Amino acid sequence: MTSELSSIIDFIRYGASRFSAAGLTFGHSHDNPIDEATHLVLAALHLPPDLPPAYGTGKLVSDEREKVLALIERRVAERVPVAYLVGETWFAGLKFKSDRRALVPRSPIAELIESRFTPWLDDRHVERALDLCTGSGCIGIAMAEYNPDWQVDLVDVSDDALSLANENIAYQHAEDRVRAIKSDLFAGVKGVVYDLIVSNPPYVTNDEYAAMPAEYSHEPVLGLTSGDDGLDITLRILDEAADHLSEDGLLIVEVGDSEHALVALLPRLPFVWLEFKVGQMGIFALERRDLLEHARDISAARAARN
Repeated sequence: MTSELSSIIDFIRYGASRFSAAGLTFGHSHDNPIDEATHLVLAALHLPPDLPPAYGTGKLVSDEREKVLALIERRVAERVPVAYLVGETWFAGLKFKSDRRALVPRSPIAELIESRFTPWLDDRHVERALDLCTGSGCIGIAMAEYNPDWQVDLVDVSDDALSLANENIAYQHAEDRVRAIKSDLFAGVKGVVYDLIVSNPPYVTNDEYAAMPAEYSHEPVLGLTSGDDGLDITLRILDEAADHLSEDGLLIVEVGDSEHALVALLPRLPFVWLEFKVGQMGIFALERRDLLEHARDISAARAARN
């Protein structure tokens, strides 16, 4: 086989064919076998994702061929996400380290970051921002990279996730603007107020997790599941966020498919469901004043499950 496959394009094509034939699930940064194979091959060869097409005919040496083929076979046999196999992935145009200490970086929030949260922050002054349930740190670090005048805190309860987040802070040379804090949601940042809080918390229901493809079993359960309706963590965030937002502060939270359960649970809350290039993606925005106005409803909903 190694004598028949020689160029970068050959291995991308072969990988995509193997992935399609094996019926793999694509949900970690890519949604198709060609992009998945491209990520694997280029990262394994230490090449950038925007490699000019002319280099696609470049031939691999024998060690490179063996390395790439071994990774392709591991992707098929073990169902390990490509980001974990190669140790890196891209988010909001930035490269991050990725391994089993935290979820593979993926979120439509990247689109908001790249657009600098327009129009939501167009008329707001932001000095401090919080990435709550940060995982690998990708959201908060990207916010700091796109907004160099912001100070950004990354919060997570997992020591493993925080160790990876700290490595990514150093990798992006953002130590002067970003800090990682161990905290069970807001418990470790008492008294700290932010102009913007962004969170991609766990929101997978217990039943959904039990039915998830094998690829997701390699990720920490702590970063995925959040009770029977996927809202245990989100309700805590809604109940506590107002105390950590400035007067004109904004909360943005991703809840994915748990959107419908959230609306049914808190029908009077004026959630603004954000639009993306591909439509709505289960991400809402709320003003601090909305959280305060509906605090009783939120507290009651949270208390009902305790």
